[in-house]
Amino acid sequence: MLRKASVIAAGAALILGAVAAPAHAIANGEPVPDGKYRFSTKLTMTGIPTADGGRRNSACSGALVAPQWVITAGHCFRTFDGVRQEYPVADLTTATVGRTDLTGSGGVEVKVVAVRQSKTADVSLAKLERPVRGIKPIKVGTSPADVGDILRLTGYGSTTSVNPTPSTRLLTGKLQVVEVTDTVVGVKGYAPAADTTPCPYDSGGPYFIEKKHRAPVLVAVVSNGPSCPHSATESAARTDNIASWIKDTVKTQ
Repeated sequence: MLRKASVIAAGAALILGAVAAPAHAIANGEPVPDGKYRFSTKLTMTGIPTADGGRRNSACSGALVAPQWVITAGHCFRTFDGVRQEYPVADLTTATVGRTDLTGSGGVEVKVVAVRQSKTADVSLAKLERPVRGIKPIKVGTSPADVGDILRLTGYGSTTSVNPTPSTRLLTGKLQVVEVTDTVVGVKGYAPAADTTPCPYDSGGPYFIEKKHRAPVLVAVVSNGPSCPHSATESAARTDNIASWIKDTVKTQ
């Protein structure tokens, strides 16, 4: 089943212009302590055009990869007919960076002013109106995850696919790599439970490797998977094999 970003502004696409998956938040995860994983980002879309001429709202998750750029799923920016776009489709898209509790006032809120889409993966980069200061971006890895690796995920999504509602607090969980293809990392729930998985509004959330005394390293973002919670395989969009594109893009301020 495709993972939606809207209810999210999505339907995951694996190549520019193609329709594919829906995206979700973290089911059976746990709250992130205040001040942890501050690169985590909530994207709030207000006023997305619909097929009948109306407007809807949605959200995605993501991560700060450079002072003025947030990485997320490509399908988070698409028209009602599923075509991915290189501009903020909503009337207003706001990135909230470094705010663990969305009911609080920490972190930074910045408007998204431009979008760049990967041509080979369900990945996009959202340019912010101004650089974010005081929050360290996550490092983008250049090597693929290995089968057996444990990846941490953060996101602001729902905890279920039934009547999903975005979380007001950043959630986290761990998933294990079970397969690696040219464009996708297949992962299954690992902790706190075997069905710890992304849910609606988690689209674009970062999967990263943590090692003791080392900074987190991004290897993929949430793309698509079954209704949550579940113990099946999630398909995460790899970022290591487009690291050079990410690096080149964030240099263009």
